[in-house]
Amino acid sequence: MLPSLYRVLTAAAAPIVLLGLGWRRRRGKEDRARFGERLGTPGGARPTAPLVWVHAASLGEATSVLALIERVTQDRPGIEILITTGTVASAHLIEQRLPPRVRHQFVPVDLPRAVDRFLDHWHPDLAVWVESELWPNLVLATYRRGIPMALINGRLSARSYARWLATPGLARPILSSFALCLAQDGEQARRFRELGAVTADSVGDLKAVAEELPADPAALAELRRQIGERPVWLAASTHPGEEEIVAAAHRRIAANHAGVLTIIAPRHPVRGQTIAAGMRAAGMRVARRAAGETITEEIDLYLADTLGELGLFYRLAGIALIGGSLAAKGGHNPFEAARLDCAVLHGPDMGNCAAMAAALAVADAAEIVTDPDSLAAAVMALLAEPGRRDARANAAARTAAASHGTLDAVLQRLAPWLDRLAPLAARDPGATPPGASPPKQPPAMRRADARP
Repeated sequence: MLPSLYRVLTAAAAPIVLLGLGWRRRRGKEDRARFGERLGTPGGARPTAPLVWVHAASLGEATSVLALIERVTQDRPGIEILITTGTVASAHLIEQRLPPRVRHQFVPVDLPRAVDRFLDHWHPDLAVWVESELWPNLVLATYRRGIPMALINGRLSARSYARWLATPGLARPILSSFALCLAQDGEQARRFRELGAVTADSVGDLKAVAEELPADPAALAELRRQIGERPVWLAASTHPGEEEIVAAAHRRIAANHAGVLTIIAPRHPVRGQTIAAGMRAAGMRVARRAAGETITEEIDLYLADTLGELGLFYRLAGIALIGGSLAAKGGHNPFEAARLDCAVLHGPDMGNCAAMAAALAVADAAEIVTDPDSLAAAVMALLAEPGRRDARANAAARTAAASHGTLDAVLQRLAPWLDRLAPLAARDPGATPPGASPPKQPPAMRRADARP
């Protein structure tokens, strides 16, 4: 009942939704040149080969699944992949890192006509959803067409979980549509089972095995020249409110470490001008990368307000505060910093990456900070004792490296469906890799006219 009602209501609300999309386009939050894709209009021809559709809501989810996509394309040359995201930033960055036989399309807005237009054109052979962006029309329309679906790296925040619990008539049909549900950890798997997922399980967090963030060697060398011998640290992927904490910590650090340079890389670089204005009003000397400003001896704070360069600043800093963890946003991926020789600091809220934060804590590879005073104290201790910084960074790198089995586990669970589309290049389709258990048989394919 509720899925049908949702479909009717969203169809009726289409004019309002389209007005909202137009508002977003005028403010640069939608790609003007590719706006039709948001309405389901294809941005390219469908390949004739078997097509796997991977939906990742935004940049974090898309980055987490790149290693999986690359493995599938390497191991199974007969498969093509379509990846969809919903944000301009994710599209611009992901397209630069996609392997051959992978194309990007913006996900259609969850209106019945847009969804049908999208599925009519692409009609994928397998749909893989990443984390938690489960649009009802899109999920259920895919299910009705008999397309097998897997949810991988599933995660529900406490707020999302409560919201789905309040609408069981919608949650259960959606989650029971998935033939496979792999959550980030055991608690997340329990939540998905309670909401209606039939086969919810956990094999680890794919964000933990995301590819090492790239960096341009020439840009890295030039920034190192500008910084020289100055002590430096980074606040990565910050959100509103966190920049002020970082600035206050900088003043305390500068009183004890002359010439310290603080780098801030905001999660949303479009905020760069606003952040810089606020910092300058507070008396700080700021250089913005997006404006082409260089780091001179007088600069207190370097604002890394560009897209796709976070790997560059992790390599420069050696000490990294993980943003989103002080602003109650759930934190961002700490293993990105750990893989690039950083001592990791984070705030109390790492709910988005709880398993990674717990693994770092067990290895004494991260430190929790809560305010400007504790942040400044942690940074000063690491600057004053390079041996402590090195030990922390090495422990973090070992912890991150220990997670690599997750990717193999996810691929093994997806193998029954992938085997139906194209065999592994290096072995017979029915063979089992050394040390691995034979893959389970997938549930029977659902009829195209099935209704949840």
